[in-house]
Amino acid sequence: MSLKPLLRGGLAAGLVALAVSACSAPVEPRSAGAPATPSTPSGPAVLPAPTGARPVGATVLHLTDDSRADPWVPEVKARELMVTVWYPARERSGRAAPYMSVKESELTLKGKRMTGAPLDILSRTRTHAFADAAPAGRDGSLPLVVLSPGFTMPRTTLTALAEDLASHGYVVAGVDHTYENYATTFPGGRVADCVACDSDTDFGFGTKVSGIRAADVSFVLDRLTGDEPAWKGSSLIDPAKIAMAGQSMGGAGALAAMVKDSRVRAGIDMDGTTYARIPKGGLARPMLFLGSAGHKPGGRDISWDRDWKLLTGWKRWLVLPGGDHQSFTDVPLLAGALGLEPPGSLTAARSAELTRTYVRAFLDLHLRARPQPLLERPSPRHPEVTHCAPATKTCA
Repeated sequence: MSLKPLLRGGLAAGLVALAVSACSAPVEPRSAGAPATPSTPSGPAVLPAPTGARPVGATVLHLTDDSRADPWVPEVKARELMVTVWYPARERSGRAAPYMSVKESELTLKGKRMTGAPLDILSRTRTHAFADAAPAGRDGSLPLVVLSPGFTMPRTTLTALAEDLASHGYVVAGVDHTYENYATTFPGGRVADCVACDSDTDFGFGTKVSGIRAADVSFVLDRLTGDEPAWKGSSLIDPAKIAMAGQSMGGAGALAAMVKDSRVRAGIDMDGTTYARIPKGGLARPMLFLGSAGHKPGGRDISWDRDWKLLTGWKRWLVLPGGDHQSFTDVPLLAGALGLEPPGSLTAARSAELTRTYVRAFLDLHLRARPQPLLERPSPRHPEVTHCAPATKTCA
């Protein structure tokens, strides 16, 4: 069914629209919940502080792939991407990295039909990274994690996770997949809008999008780890330690990238229907499924059940029964600024804490070989997270 009718309405339905419009499955909305009750906006959102010891820098890259036309606008003969790189910095100094521009905030809220809050409110979100700070670390010492957002969502909606990973010594590359959200801003102020939003009911849409994202990620890896790197800190990256995580369609893209590009050594799908076909021989690299209640084994989205059988390496299937489709993003943290209650039954702070904790545990295990009991069994410190057994269709 089309997602567009679900996006009509005012502020009361706004946060639900944020969740629904980013769903990657061509099925009824997952974990949307009842419309939130509007209240007085609380003022600009403040992201939770990173939990690691290192200062965090952030820089924005404009990358152009001349080898292919844009898949959404074929008359554009090169694929252009905007990428934010978060990384360990030498010191805490300089100006705070912006969350998004005023224009991006306006177009995002208008695209979501959320006009009851100040249209610049998202641009005033407070981050903890320092813009263009000097990178810190030894050459070849830092793992790289690529982050991919949900459909219609900008890369900035994964900032809280990215800043936390960078504070623990990861280089993180968040990718805007051009023409798949409401506002990607290029140097000079040129803005690309959501051309793909007009195609979301097309047959094979999910497969197309996940394939495009896989190609985008391969190009980003070329530019960050190749012979002519686009970022001044690229020499810090260990090219043998690369992983990808994504939410919703970004999670589908993570699996697609793993199938396409062997440089992606491990992947995390946060509540995203998968579309890429895993080879019959299986995929032996580590994979984490981290979902909300709609992604329990045997649920209405069968893609994880299908793919689980073909994942032949380390794998885990974790579910937050009280979580929402957007619990793995910044959306709950932005709710107060929009005058809304966070989606799901978890608080915004707890959603962010759980996402950061389990994502980092997976990456520490598979990119740094640090044992993680948290991933082996349920944790009394994190009772909101259940471990699922697909064979018996149970989670505990």
